[in-house]
Amino acid sequence: MTTSTHLLRQRRFAPLFVTQLLNALNDNLYKNAMVLFVVYQVYNSPETETFISGVATAVFVLPFVLFSATAGQLADMRDKAKIIRWIKFAEIIIMSVGASGLVLAARGMQVESLAIPLLFTALFAMGVHSTFFGPIKYAILPQHLHKDEVLAGTGLVEAGTYVAILVGMMLGGALPIMASTIGVIVIALIGYVACRWVPAAPAETTETKVDWNPWRASQSLISFSMNNRELRYSVLAISYFWTIAAILSVQFIPLAKNVLLADKQVAAVMLVAFSAGIAIGSVSINALLKGDISARYSAPSVLVMGGLLITFYLICRMWNLAPAGGGLFSVGEFLAQPLALVLIANLLLIAVAGGMFVVPLYAFLTTRVAVNQASRSVAANNLISSVFMVVGAVAAGALGFLGIPLEEQLLASLVLCGVSASVARKLHATEADRAPEALKG
Repeated sequence: MTTSTHLLRQRRFAPLFVTQLLNALNDNLYKNAMVLFVVYQVYNSPETETFISGVATAVFVLPFVLFSATAGQLADMRDKAKIIRWIKFAEIIIMSVGASGLVLAARGMQVESLAIPLLFTALFAMGVHSTFFGPIKYAILPQHLHKDEVLAGTGLVEAGTYVAILVGMMLGGALPIMASTIGVIVIALIGYVACRWVPAAPAETTETKVDWNPWRASQSLISFSMNNRELRYSVLAISYFWTIAAILSVQFIPLAKNVLLADKQVAAVMLVAFSAGIAIGSVSINALLKGDISARYSAPSVLVMGGLLITFYLICRMWNLAPAGGGLFSVGEFLAQPLALVLIANLLLIAVAGGMFVVPLYAFLTTRVAVNQASRSVAANNLISSVFMVVGAVAAGALGFLGIPLEEQLLASLVLCGVSASVARKLHATEADRAPEALKG
């Protein structure tokens, strides 16, 4: 914690931290304002709502599949700080398009024929934006931080991301649509100002030629990640974890509305609890590992997460409560129910376990390869994780159309928890076998 506090006062870390925090905040304010509007005000069918939620997740994630290889090459071969500035400038334009869609939605002007295409276009563009920013926010850390600070920096970036997600979800659920339109543009502008303070991070390679063929570049990137044992296990474990997250994110808002009979503010509160848990877990694991980059707690953490998912499923099955006057529970009415606090606490603990699982794995991505390959390492993870997430999101959306009840769909994640634990154990086993030269990349 001392190291973390120290880093937050350093220019070599603080501007990047603020920039990525605002990036995640804007992503989630926009995405949640959009999805909550569509689910609660446009459609009135659990199957359609789950499908739309799944499409939204897939649209945002698809650019990671298409452009991660290019993003990783650029970040390794160019000054990362300059790339950040171009990315944040593009965000201002993208959010202007998204805000236009929200304005049309708020006014009810041809919602399905005009507003929704605009909303999804901006969502896809934000996915592209995040694809190019993602490798940098982790890969830049070994350039600006000392070796014993990388885990703390990674934990802070992850915690900051989820605090921003938390706030974005709260704002997305609480703000009127018109306020959200102003918010996304203002946050984009502030983010651009913050990124101007990120110190230079010049390329540490003589390579300058970017392979613009996405298929060939992606194949090369996957081969690169799979030929390094520690990188391979890290990427696979993270990918299975984000598949779980993708499945849960698709199910979450429709489950809150149709199983728990809760309004969108309650859905936002539950998402906030989940994000807060990830942030707590992200910071806690650094204290537990004392700065050591190790996967020794990753397998137990994801197994605990699986056990808590079973508990969450059982609570949902036991939930047979409905508002006295019909309709949906408000936040106050929901919290007054006997199982509500237990459910939220359970959700929080699921996320704490998830944060403790994934943060050390991200540190492996940037410390088990040469510094001039760190961005490609993160990009490889983003590419493979995104493929897994798209498959997970599509599968989750399809479960609704197959007639499987929402609470039963939660159990789909349990198998993936077991697989993640198995891969994490293999990763931990490689730590003892690591040759001294592997530490140097």
